[in-house]
Amino acid sequence: MFILASGSQARADMLRNAGVSVETQVAHIDETQVKDEMLAEGAGGGDIALRLADLKARKVARGRPDALVLGADQVLVCQGVLFDKPRTILEARAQLTGLRGKTHELLSAAVIYENGAPVWQGIGQAHLKMRNFSEAFLDMYIERLGKDLLTTVGGYKLEGLGAQLFAQVEGDYFTVLGLPLLEVLEELRTRGVCEK
Repeated sequence: MFILASGSQARADMLRNAGVSVETQVAHIDETQVKDEMLAEGAGGGDIALRLADLKARKVARGRPDALVLGADQVLVCQGVLFDKPRTILEARAQLTGLRGKTHELLSAAVIYENGAPVWQGIGQAHLKMRNFSEAFLDMYIERLGKDLLTTVGGYKLEGLGAQLFAQVEGDYFTVLGLPLLEVLEELRTRGVCEK
């Protein structure tokens, strides 16, 4: 049995669209507390993403030691600042305004547990440059997306209207969506979840 320790529909869809049979189970952890503690210790975005992915996988694996469990997390870093999912439309507007015209980094981490222990981890990295969009475009974008802005770090989904926010994207598309999918699939093949 293979379980995704996440409530992310995008991650579940990526795996299922790639032909992987997966169950989902949300792992409730205090992400804000973990991030705050790690930032206070001087940790970087990649370390934070890996730690959050590990905590999610570990929590689910404790209750399901018979399953192969995948935990995943993504962080956005721009000019040394770690961004969280916006909590309000006003926060989303502030984030998008802050990212406008700048390049930021998305780090998507994944950790796999088997028999209650970590057996693999990986991290994908992408660099995205937002174009210097107009206030009129931003108003239209926010109006069209509404509360969907609150579902992703940075307030955008590259697979939809969010693509119009960008001038350039460097890195793996799946990493931008929230999972280093190709690396995860390779590991799943070695563990018999996918055909070799």
